[in-house]
Amino acid sequence: MDLPVLPPVKPMLAKAATKLPTADGLFYEPKWDGFRCIVFRDGDEVELGSRNERPLTRYFPEVVEAVKAALPERCVVDGEIVVPAGDRLHFEALLQRIHPAASRVTLLAEQTPATFVAFDLLALGDESLMERPFAERRARLTEVVRATDQVHTTAITQDPETAQRWFEQFEGAGLDGVVAKAADLPYGPDQRLMTKVKHVRTADCVVAGFRWHKSGPIVGSLLLGLYNGDGDLQHIGVAASFPMTRRAELVEELAPYRAGALDGHPWQDWANAQTDTEGEHRMPGAQSRWNAGKDLSWVPLRPELVVEIKYDQLEGRRLRHTGHFLRWRPDREPRSCTYDQLDVPVRYDLAEVLAG
Repeated sequence: MDLPVLPPVKPMLAKAATKLPTADGLFYEPKWDGFRCIVFRDGDEVELGSRNERPLTRYFPEVVEAVKAALPERCVVDGEIVVPAGDRLHFEALLQRIHPAASRVTLLAEQTPATFVAFDLLALGDESLMERPFAERRARLTEVVRATDQVHTTAITQDPETAQRWFEQFEGAGLDGVVAKAADLPYGPDQRLMTKVKHVRTADCVVAGFRWHKSGPIVGSLLLGLYNGDGDLQHIGVAASFPMTRRAELVEELAPYRAGALDGHPWQDWANAQTDTEGEHRMPGAQSRWNAGKDLSWVPLRPELVVEIKYDQLEGRRLRHTGHFLRWRPDREPRSCTYDQLDVPVRYDLAEVLAG
């Protein structure tokens, strides 16, 4: 591969903000919910670089072929790999694409084909554009990308009111916010030079277990549940991001709820739950898709504690990202923690977002 910008390249990142910035000279784009991907193309040679610099190439053969048809012969393009499903993005289907078996990769490429959404141009021909201002890179990106069913150039605006409308409406299509970029911004790998605004919500959840932290006998994360319409406690994700001192305090706070916790526990019948020598148990799907050596053992708790968490969005019936602990809710009954409390975004046609 002979390009002025060669892999691996860490993508430029964004710092979080609570509201949309409105300074002069800003561009706004929808924030796509997928796998960040930098495409390196030199003729028939294509590499799909990821945020952690591990190539995604083998997992998305249909994207490799799609970018050959839509991107210039020699270029480097930053963007996002997403999986559309009907009128919204399907992140769970995207996760399933990371599979070690080649036959499974081929099958999923046909069943749940991915789409590449381009939003920055890092190199074209023999020219590196990383030091050029974003406004110029964006204009040239629009000129050279040929939109197809599987390759799109992301929508963009300089109108804050339009961006605010996107923030409110596009979530219904599976997007998770808006990104703001300065017109004169050079491309800074692994630097938080952009601004992202994401949806933030709160929910009261039942704490039905916890995982130990990798560094020792302190709490790593709380296992969260909500009751469904049939009265079953569904595992929806975890809450984490505690200071180390708080993790140690939680061990003592949770200790009274460990006694006899597995007797009648709503999750004791998981088909692949196994007890190890320390009396700990395995979660469903125990092997992590991202880290085969990751310890997913858990300690059951009597489901009597309620916690208020902060979260951004759901993916199906689960939290899309890790929830953030806010406070205990001793005033709430666990049985009152149901899915009914969750804010569900209004549906929005993904095709309209992809069309820009």
